[in-house]
Amino acid sequence: MLANTRRLFSSARRASCVAMLSIVSLMGCLPKADVLAPLPDGGIRVLFVGNSLTYFNNLPGTLIDLALTTGDTINSVVVAFPDYALVDHLRQGSAVQVIAGTSWNFVVLQQGPSSVQVNRDSLIEMTRLFDGPIRRAGARTSLFSVWPQTGNAATFPRAIESYQLAATAVGGVYLPVGAAWQVALAEDATIPLYDGDGLHPSPLGTYLAALVMYERFTFKDCRLLPAQAVVDNRVLTDVPERVVRRLQEIAHGTSVLTP
Repeated sequence: MLANTRRLFSSARRASCVAMLSIVSLMGCLPKADVLAPLPDGGIRVLFVGNSLTYFNNLPGTLIDLALTTGDTINSVVVAFPDYALVDHLRQGSAVQVIAGTSWNFVVLQQGPSSVQVNRDSLIEMTRLFDGPIRRAGARTSLFSVWPQTGNAATFPRAIESYQLAATAVGGVYLPVGAAWQVALAEDATIPLYDGDGLHPSPLGTYLAALVMYERFTFKDCRLLPAQAVVDNRVLTDVPERVVRRLQEIAHGTSVLTP
């Protein structure tokens, strides 16, 4: 799936292989020769490379809308396929083509939690391999630290550490989403950050991820954002203001503590 985020699907359960705004041609599900539509001038340019943890609930589009509330512009593109790890993206090739096809400020890399040693080793090595093309595109490699499944909560520290090590290996930007999730759940385990499958984020989980990225990319305090959570163009009317404000505080605190 390669898409300008305003046309990105809001649910991983929808079809993952559809011609979208920025695709000129597809070979089956996997693009062979993607041509990216020109991005608007100005703003912060972010390319997301990942899987359904990125495109579920349209995280990139949610980030764009957060930035707009404070007058900032983020232009995003997504290269994401279900169940992909970074090694799969390197083999498939679309991500590398898109990285080289235009200039970026940040390229966000994401795979699974990577708490198991073999997955950690792969995450670090693949991050190193992606870092060359990313640097040549004028961007900084950014690691989207994700969360473990609900049954593996004890692996939060190792999952967090894996992404920290990958970011450090290339002098990249660490996006401490997993750490923010851990803090929020430790404080109140009833906060619904997970979708019903125990893996994907709920809309509120996506909102917390977007808050962390907003701070890391704009260098602005997310506590100054509106006290209403909006995810994929939908207002989360069932989330009390106090919960929104607390998640903003957690995202800010986590970001401030991250080098």
